[in-house]
Amino acid sequence: MSAAERRMTWSRAAQVALRSVHIAAMGLVLGGIWLGGGYERLRGAILLTIASGLLLAVIDLAKGPAFLLQGSGVALLLKLALLGLGCWFAGVRLQWYLAATVVASIGSHMPGAWRHFSFIKGGDPR
Repeated sequence: MSAAERRMTWSRAAQVALRSVHIAAMGLVLGGIWLGGGYERLRGAILLTIASGLLLAVIDLAKGPAFLLQGSGVALLLKLALLGLGCWFAGVRLQWYLAATVVASIGSHMPGAWRHFSFIKGGDPR
């Protein structure tokens, strides 16, 4: 456990709570898009999804910027790219957002050795 992780004893509980909010809000967005809802109707869920996702990323980055070069950070960057494609190609937005959801789920639930795999150092940096 790094010094940053030891200083952030509250982070695990915060991440569990934020991830729960993030998943619920994201589910509302996906379901709303599926049912034909537009931005005005989905604005609250979209903003909650963005806010909770940003807070999750801030917590991970506060532990150390190397996070972005590890398996879970690369999954986050890929997810953001897929979400961007969903914004860019609105006609197939749902498909891009579903792909981002799959990447996020894999990134969050893959084994720790993969989640913390360093693409720079090659291996688990812990």
